[in-house]
Amino acid sequence: MNRDEMYMKLAIEEAKKAQQLNEVPIGCIIVLNDEIIGRGYNLREQLQNSLVHAEMMAINNACKQLKSWRLEEATLYVTLEPCPMCAGAIIMSRVKRVVFGANDPKAGCVGSLHNLLQDNRFNHQCEVKSGVLEEECGQLLTSFFQDIRKRKKAAKQQREE
Repeated sequence: MNRDEMYMKLAIEEAKKAQQLNEVPIGCIIVLNDEIIGRGYNLREQLQNSLVHAEMMAINNACKQLKSWRLEEATLYVTLEPCPMCAGAIIMSRVKRVVFGANDPKAGCVGSLHNLLQDNRFNHQCEVKSGVLEEECGQLLTSFFQDIRKRKKAAKQQREE
């Protein structure tokens, strides 16, 4: 297992924490000099706050740990391609490198819909690597949404009986 896969496994562990709370299972870690400086997972439903995506939580934690808003030499690992908000936060915090697992065709802004992280109109661009443990990352999301659909269908059937 290479270094990117090793760290993505840790991001997957963060995603599983979200899943245990019935949150969309997306996890993120930020690494600097082989040390994890930030961790995060989705808490949008728990906190009823649209800003608490996995990446936003991890960036906030990393900035607090470093006592700096600049994450210039850090690598961010996230299980799902960042959305526009998270891609913006990644740019603004000057993350050097982003590694993600599954593509997000509905909201992804690191190649699927746009590629904000490598747009040279911004004053900062990131190195990007996609598809790391893509199947495992994607399966977490697929099973989560399948379970939701099953529960909704079962609840509907109970109401009709």
